[in-house]
Amino acid sequence: MTNLIATVLLLAIVGGAVAYIIRAKKNGAKCIGCPAGGNCPHSQKADGCGCGGGKA
Repeated sequence: MTNLIATVLLLAIVGGAVAYIIRAKKNGAKCIGCPAGGNCPHSQKADGCGCGGGKA
């Protein structure tokens, strides 16, 4: 029974994360989780956001 509860909890967490990413991409977010909310000056570059210095 404990394994079932842990599995359901893990699936709920992963499912929520996937749903968040899909919703953000549908809304046009270039940098998911960017602290600037996608309004950083680097968001228009072709190589990604640049907020974290890496590629998006």
